[in-house]
Amino acid sequence: MTMTTGGVGEGPIRTALVTGGTGGMGRVIAAKLAADGFDVAVAYTGDVDLADATVGEIKDQGRRGAAFAADIADEEAVSDLFDAVDDRFGHLDVVIHTAGINRPAALTDLDLAEFDAIHRVNVRGTFVVDQQAARRVRDGGSIVNVSSQVVRLAPPALSAYASSKSAVDTLTRILAKELRGRDVTVNAVAPGPTATAAFLSSTPREEQEQLAAVPPLGRLGRPEDIAGVVSFLVGPAGRWINGQVVYANGGFV
Repeated sequence: MTMTTGGVGEGPIRTALVTGGTGGMGRVIAAKLAADGFDVAVAYTGDVDLADATVGEIKDQGRRGAAFAADIADEEAVSDLFDAVDDRFGHLDVVIHTAGINRPAALTDLDLAEFDAIHRVNVRGTFVVDQQAARRVRDGGSIVNVSSQVVRLAPPALSAYASSKSAVDTLTRILAKELRGRDVTVNAVAPGPTATAAFLSSTPREEQEQLAAVPPLGRLGRPEDIAGVVSFLVGPAGRWINGQVVYANGGFV
């Protein structure tokens, strides 16, 4: 496992782990949590320069940060990840699981290898991360999974992705019940179309405009919108929200 670190916080600080923390949504969530006063660890795959930049953003908020490369669907790698977070920060209070993949295709055309890849990351990855989170998060903490509004909309060409996120919703609700007595909240956030770099680069301009016109608010979501919901759920004002899937989509129906 590789790690980059930076920044030093003062006083009694809560610690958060964000998987997919260098992605368009995860990176903004990590920065928001740092602004809220958390020390933040991010798990990532791929671009170490982007991981360094994310840690720099956390440091800019005056908090400690660390980035760890890990395959979030590999149980040994995830166990090592949580060990590394414990070693670096001493405790863990919040886990935000944003890591996921999508390979759009009609059900009749999707290669089963692609189906397996989607479910490995989105379902197995959520199970493995949540399992470790449930074991490691301190009492009074929070776990937030990132789902998707496609579970409710069931659009064409997203059968594998939507079914994987349906599993995320179910795992979220069950884990919330299984952590009875720990004062640990477990929720999912289900974004609508959100203007991350990956979304904008993979979605034709015309389709972006069509999607932006659907919500009453008349625009695509922004990563900051989702980060604000996550911040609420893991903050003191969100303690009575538990076992829920929160649709953060600007009224997209």
